[in-house]
Amino acid sequence: MIAVVAGLNIFPIKSAGAVPVVRAELTRDGLRHDREFMLVRPDGRHLSQREVPELALLHPDYDGGKLIVHTPLAAAPLVCEALDGPALDVTVHRRPCQGMDQGDEAAGWFSETLGLACRLVRFTGTRPTALGGGTLTYADGYPVSVLSDESLDDLNRRMDARLPMARFRPNIVLHGLGPYGEDPVTRLRGGGVEIELIRPCGRCVIINTDQDTARRSPEPLRALGRYRAERFGGTREIMFGRLGVPRALGTLRVGDELAAS
Repeated sequence: MIAVVAGLNIFPIKSAGAVPVVRAELTRDGLRHDREFMLVRPDGRHLSQREVPELALLHPDYDGGKLIVHTPLAAAPLVCEALDGPALDVTVHRRPCQGMDQGDEAAGWFSETLGLACRLVRFTGTRPTALGGGTLTYADGYPVSVLSDESLDDLNRRMDARLPMARFRPNIVLHGLGPYGEDPVTRLRGGGVEIELIRPCGRCVIINTDQDTARRSPEPLRALGRYRAERFGGTREIMFGRLGVPRALGTLRVGDELAAS
């Protein structure tokens, strides 16, 4: 089967807003600059939309050197250069890793904007994936997330209100596989790029957060729970989309055709 890349999204700051792009470099850690930064509490635990939905209102732009963050929560944007140190011990879902502290100015801006003490860190070191022998930055468990727009169309037909793709925060949006056509796919190949899809994407309360307003509602988690709950690795999860590990690196572009097998 052939899948067309219908969208590409990079999330420079974990749990903050997306940067839609028309091309992206696929590295061993996922799309370049994806989840390169993260906000942490004073004890090093990561901040997430699970607890702080207002993170959705942070809109970052990062070129590899300068980070700019706009938000309606602050009168002026944050503008700072990426720093290379010092390294802090931090955690993502209790899994230890490290991050380079980005300084007091950034920490003060985020703490005031969000109304809680936090610091910005930039990824350093290595993190292994749970399965598949890959590596990642600050993504939860795998470097690449994939979702079909036809799967979202099917979900929307089951609901009273239509939801945008942004609610589900995929790195790669596919078209052409049909509703849930990504479920059995284990490989995506094209243009020298190859991604192995390792497991279904278990969903949490973040998808109930409107990415434009930070308001939370019972949907779509409730709707998905009626027909997309299954067991994986001994736990019952609500599955929607797939998670993968890059195997051959290169450039992905919107409009690219990928062989799905």
